[in-house]
Amino acid sequence: MWSTQMRRYTRMKSYRRWMSSEAGKRYAAVWGNGDFGRLGTGSLDSQWRPKLLLSSCFANHSLKSIACGGAHTLFLTETGCVYATGLNDFGQLGISGNLSYTTEPVKVSGLQKEIMQISAGYHHSCAITVDGELYMWGRNSNGQLGLGKKAQRIVPLPTKVEYLNGLTIKLVALGSEHSIAVTDRGEALSWGLGGFGRLGHSNQSGTFRFWTSTSEYTPRSIKKLEEVKVKSVAAGLLHSACIDVNGSVFVFGEVSVDRTGFGEAIGAEIPSMVGKLPCANEVSCGGYHTCVVTKNSSLSSFQTLGIGAAQMGNLAATLMSWNFEKTGKSSACLGTSACLGGFF
Repeated sequence: MWSTQMRRYTRMKSYRRWMSSEAGKRYAAVWGNGDFGRLGTGSLDSQWRPKLLLSSCFANHSLKSIACGGAHTLFLTETGCVYATGLNDFGQLGISGNLSYTTEPVKVSGLQKEIMQISAGYHHSCAITVDGELYMWGRNSNGQLGLGKKAQRIVPLPTKVEYLNGLTIKLVALGSEHSIAVTDRGEALSWGLGGFGRLGHSNQSGTFRFWTSTSEYTPRSIKKLEEVKVKSVAAGLLHSACIDVNGSVFVFGEVSVDRTGFGEAIGAEIPSMVGKLPCANEVSCGGYHTCVVTKNSSLSSFQTLGIGAAQMGNLAATLMSWNFEKTGKSSACLGTSACLGGFF
């Protein structure tokens, strides 16, 4: 009995010391598939419940945001440093050396400036500096890094996208093999694999509406969106979405053909506005689904609307709504793992 009490007392002291050291800091909670160390817990074990990654994993710095890729995860600290964990078969971690994967967060190499935003695609990653420069690294098989047609197919370290010189990048979203960025003026640009209309450039041809697989190796303005000012952007496996300053939602790519659930099929080759949605604030894309956060008349509460369907088959998409209380600073998910950053 005495030994049991002592163990409880020791655990309580450890908990109090942890609470004291972590007070006021944002940290990560991760769960899901642990393959290749994508969760950053120090092991390959999957987590069936959220597990905390403390600030000690990030040089005792508080976290600002998190981005989940295909089998890797990026973490951005409040001090503007980027850490990565997980699979590194295409250099998506942005680290020096020949590690094929890592089970704990490691600092991304070569980012000399403070970073304000991060994003992770299936096999590529990126970061935006405080002065609006975009750096990308990882797989470049179809120009998804925007470095030009002569660039290497694998870029293991952060490399500045020189084709964006003269533009100030504020937002970026990475899909499986494509990328989308938004400037400080609300202009949207896309590049990478162009099949299924995911870039919004109308690369469609043929009598039977086949899609060309032409890649864009450098950033290209999305003409259909030139008349609107984009404030939020997201990229999925084969589709993309954005929101303009008026709260209108635009979708383009494979998902917009028959999975929006809002009546007739709409053209996937160019951005098309989704009707029957309230004023939207944020949008996020999964592999084959899309979520939109809308603001209602109350300033303190939000409503979340999901647009989803099965990957294959003829299942009709459904519109779901539920109350959503914002408890975390940010969240992200893609593939088979998830993470949440915030105060807990």
